[in-house]
Amino acid sequence: MQSKATTVEAYLEELPADRRAEVAAVRAVIRANLDPAYQETMQYGMIGYSVPHALFPAGYHTDPRQPLPFAALAAQKNNLALYLMGLYVAGSPDGDTDDSRWFRAAWAATGKRLDMGKSCVRFRRVADVPLEVIGQAIARLPAAEYIRRYQAARAQAGGLRGARAAAAGATEKVTAAAKAAKAKAKAKAKATPNANSKAKAKAKAKAKPNANSKAKAKAKAKAKAKPNSKAKAKAKAAPKAKAKVPARPARKPVSKTTAR
Repeated sequence: MQSKATTVEAYLEELPADRRAEVAAVRAVIRANLDPAYQETMQYGMIGYSVPHALFPAGYHTDPRQPLPFAALAAQKNNLALYLMGLYVAGSPDGDTDDSRWFRAAWAATGKRLDMGKSCVRFRRVADVPLEVIGQAIARLPAAEYIRRYQAARAQAGGLRGARAAAAGATEKVTAAAKAAKAKAKAKAKATPNANSKAKAKAKAKAKPNANSKAKAKAKAKAKAKPNSKAKAKAKAAPKAKAKVPARPARKPVSKTTAR
């Protein structure tokens, strides 16, 4: 949680006595080695050391209303924190600088454990900190040199952003052209199918007759297998005609004379 204190003195007063003593010890070392061109103020809820607007009117690039930060000291919930932004100005692509490499080597030489993120050194007690290394780190970068490095880093970052934007624009154009060419080729192929496509379609139609063709063939086969009603009637009538017995001739009457 950030402090609402507006002065360094008010910030120190709101700390518990034991933490106040730890912060005060580190603060004393910073002030003893700090270039007088820097100023000590409250910044971002911490004790901040920055380049005043009177010396660098542009201020901090993320918020020009703020003076350019150089270092900061804070009592946080679980530890004390010392921010050394000056160590990482105008660094290499991996974020390292000669100053940051020197700092880690100097700290390691004392035999004390370094708990450090990007510019942030975390510790619980002053006994865990080699105060002489902190003092040297602060003294290594006077305000004028810090401003020069900061401006060079911003110019480099601006150039990289411009190059990246140009590369991204070129990539987008190439991608768009490739997509357009692909769509055009696809539309052309759909409108005028090639010989292979035609042959395949013809063979498919021949191999698989449609529903009408199937129905016609089925009806024809059925008609062939079962004669129609006229043929049935004719066939039924034919045997009856052959079986008809011719009429018996009439018997002549016998006269009585003949009978006698």
